[in-house]
Amino acid sequence: MHAPFTMGPALLFCPADRPERFGKAADRSDAVILDFEDAVAPGDKPGARDAVLEQLGAGGLDPERTIVRVNPVGTRDFELDLQALERTPYRTVMLAKAESAEQLRALAGYSVIALCETAAGIVNASAIAAEPNTVGMMWGAEDLLASLGGLSSRNDDGGYRAVALHARSTVLLAAKAAGKEAIDSVYVNIPDLAGLLAESADAVASGFGAKACIHPNQVAVVREAYSPAPEAVAQAEELLQAAVAAGSGVFQFKGKMIDGPVLKHAEATLRRAGRPAR
Repeated sequence: MHAPFTMGPALLFCPADRPERFGKAADRSDAVILDFEDAVAPGDKPGARDAVLEQLGAGGLDPERTIVRVNPVGTRDFELDLQALERTPYRTVMLAKAESAEQLRALAGYSVIALCETAAGIVNASAIAAEPNTVGMMWGAEDLLASLGGLSSRNDDGGYRAVALHARSTVLLAAKAAGKEAIDSVYVNIPDLAGLLAESADAVASGFGAKACIHPNQVAVVREAYSPAPEAVAQAEELLQAAVAAGSGVFQFKGKMIDGPVLKHAEATLRRAGRPAR
């Protein structure tokens, strides 16, 4: 049985061929994703694996806060990635371009975040999420649109196209239906921190447990979105105290009818604040 995924909320990608950045990325984020896939040029992948192994000699990173993104199943690089991983203490893996439940079985013994970023991956998201070693689900916008023959995941106003929103919702629903965590895709417009904050706030409100980042400057913004305001925490505590006092399933509070789902929203707010719920 794999432990629930608890890293987050800000997960920071770091190219695995840049060992001088490993420690900085870990220090600046809630968890670092050492990337063997898209962030590393094909000719540099052997050096990336060597860099991760050599870094272990200096103490390595905390395995509880480290994820390794491997290349897609069926590629030679995937096999070489696994050979390298076996020599490390890192046991949380992000599988790039996950497309079927069977692929997850190639990572038996690892806790896997399935990155669904192709049409097949989105269509099979529920089956992938149901695999026992899947601990989290993430979606990827740009690779998805590329797999569809599209041009861009976003409209001119910066918002996602309908097909991207469908994929985002599909992965979120599949993850939560299987009791797994959901991770929102990266925000590629690095200077647009306001846009990142708005998208991160939507991720929180929608139920994503974490968001991936591609630059250290994005981490604080994601954390801000996931950290409830003091007034929201106070309101949640007051509401839950009122629920205890009411002692019934449905009650009135400040002119509003309160039932189970509203109380769960309040409990989620307290969890994000690091406080125990009722």
